[in-house]
Amino acid sequence: MKIIQKIATVTLITLNLVGCAKKEAPFVDPLITNRDTTISPSEDFFHYANGGWFKQHPIPSSERSNGIFRMIQDTINNQIKSICETSAKETSAEKGSNKQKIGDFYASAMDSVTIDKVGITPLKSEFATIDAISDVPSLLKTIGHLHTIGSGAAFTFYVSQDDKISSKNALQFMQGGLGLGQRDYYFNTDAETVNIRAEYVKHIQAMMQLLGVNSTEAAQNATSIMKLETDLAKASRKLEALRDPVKNYNKMSVAQFKTLTPNIDWSTTLKDLGIAKADSVIVGQPEFYKALNGYIKSYSIADWKTYLKWDLVNTYASYLNKDIENQNFKFYSTVMGGVKKQKPRWKRSVEQTDGSLGELIGQLYVKDYLPAGSKEKLLEIGNNIRDVYAEHIKKLDWMSAETKVKALNKLSKIVMKVGYPDKWKDMSSVVIDRKSYCKNVMAANVWQYHYMTNKYGKPVDRTEWSMYPQTYNAYYNPSNNEICVPACNILVPGYEGRMPDDAILYGIIGGSTFGHEITHGFDDQGSQYDEKGNLNNWWTAEDLKKFKIKTGLIVSQFNNYKVGDKNINGSATQGENIADLGGVVMGYEAFKKTKQYTSKEVISKLNPDQRYFLAYGYAWMVNTNKEALSQQIMSDVHAPAQYRINGPLSNIPEFYKAFNIKPGSPMYQPDSLRVVIW
Repeated sequence: MKIIQKIATVTLITLNLVGCAKKEAPFVDPLITNRDTTISPSEDFFHYANGGWFKQHPIPSSERSNGIFRMIQDTINNQIKSICETSAKETSAEKGSNKQKIGDFYASAMDSVTIDKVGITPLKSEFATIDAISDVPSLLKTIGHLHTIGSGAAFTFYVSQDDKISSKNALQFMQGGLGLGQRDYYFNTDAETVNIRAEYVKHIQAMMQLLGVNSTEAAQNATSIMKLETDLAKASRKLEALRDPVKNYNKMSVAQFKTLTPNIDWSTTLKDLGIAKADSVIVGQPEFYKALNGYIKSYSIADWKTYLKWDLVNTYASYLNKDIENQNFKFYSTVMGGVKKQKPRWKRSVEQTDGSLGELIGQLYVKDYLPAGSKEKLLEIGNNIRDVYAEHIKKLDWMSAETKVKALNKLSKIVMKVGYPDKWKDMSSVVIDRKSYCKNVMAANVWQYHYMTNKYGKPVDRTEWSMYPQTYNAYYNPSNNEICVPACNILVPGYEGRMPDDAILYGIIGGSTFGHEITHGFDDQGSQYDEKGNLNNWWTAEDLKKFKIKTGLIVSQFNNYKVGDKNINGSATQGENIADLGGVVMGYEAFKKTKQYTSKEVISKLNPDQRYFLAYGYAWMVNTNKEALSQQIMSDVHAPAQYRINGPLSNIPEFYKAFNIKPGSPMYQPDSLRVVIW
């Protein structure tokens, strides 16, 4: 999608701005207790900084990982749980009110008895629609309809800003339709991926049998679905190829789109997708649609019907009876993610209620849990980071004065959305009751889809937020030239009831959040957009050549990191790696202006530099199981947490001095290989 989430699972870590009236407990500094001093910082700073915590806190069997993200998310979940449970108890809440919708949604999610009793009944009308397909026109009509209820069948479609005209919303068509998510899962020949493919076919067969298909036919269905998806994957671009915004921008008229795909009547299909009139579309990967055009007829109507039924149940499996939900969990969470058991039902219900009605929960969350002054404090830190960024750009020895002027202009125009939105989306049309959990999820999906498609033909709303204030994450949107940092819970674990010192604030919020997000405006992707958010080259040819040499160095650096038997994909992850490096550098430069740094204050026997770099390590204190790490390398543009720490820090001379990093050690990079960009 257009908005680029840049903090992987999360990174808004926060400060507590509320004083504590009670007598404070003795302070236990997490930067000290988290360490594993049996490991040298020269060998592996990630495990030196965090290994002590990992030893005391193994990964729960219901989770893919454990660490600072999980601690904070658990706090948020408990707060949202309180909102959900309080709302569910208010059975007299006015119909259509936020509390009624939140309460009824959560109650329906917790009602496992009813969910098991109704089974697949909530999807029966949709299955009937699929069964009624008799020809290509009715096939395309059904695919269009399924998209409106949350399906991603056959392709990906959405409405968002035109990359080259950021003031306009455009119809975007991208590759998609893959149950395994990324194309490489269908072709890689390593033992792990081969096993995942085999298990995927078994999973599809099991799911089809749970829909009432006999075992022989279910096996045939699974084979047919896998063949169709493999063909879709064959026509799909690799993860790293999707990072080029120019090559993935192919604007054409609807008539030209129809010429590209003569078997698909896009004028009619667009209406089925909810678009009444359209003059043009942006096609990310034309070769995918050219191939899809052939598959529409080369695969039988029966094959397509089987695929659409699979896609539908795959979309809604988590909200159906326990046999379907458990089978879905077994494959996607256990086989692919290494998770051994389900989260408690209350936690799954809380997370889905927030996922579907987060806009409504956010309004209550801000009122009940967000300390006053949090927006102001976040903006203060963000502006301090922007100031040092400007200083750095002015001093760059590789960039010409002409390009510096444009870079500084873009930097000055970055909009910072922090805390929570000034206005909320109107979800009054969503009807929620306690009858069906699956139907409630579908109702929210339908609202979200129509909210998106209703943007077409209207001016871009640059005040809109694409995250909730209780979402533990952040993003940079290149088309708006903006960063968004939700306030979340304003909490750094271990600093409850007290203000963290500046090393913590600038290592976590300054570096890995604001510095990271701002740098996304100047990474390999973001640097191709101008100050107005338009895909437009603002570089001189010589400066762009120098920039690409520097980004090539970071690609090479990360290509050499290995996790298990897989190397990190330096090309696919380069945007995040550039942002991590820029973030930690800018956070450090802003920290150097604080009193703690200038006075050389020592806390817990750590000097300011040591505290800052340990704080940055704390920001990525995440221990992940091997299956989830493998999946991350295959399908995620973020490097594993270990290398989000070790990679950037190995390029910073001040880090070497702070922890006595010597030539020949694993954390040491020779001068010729150190990456210095921003």
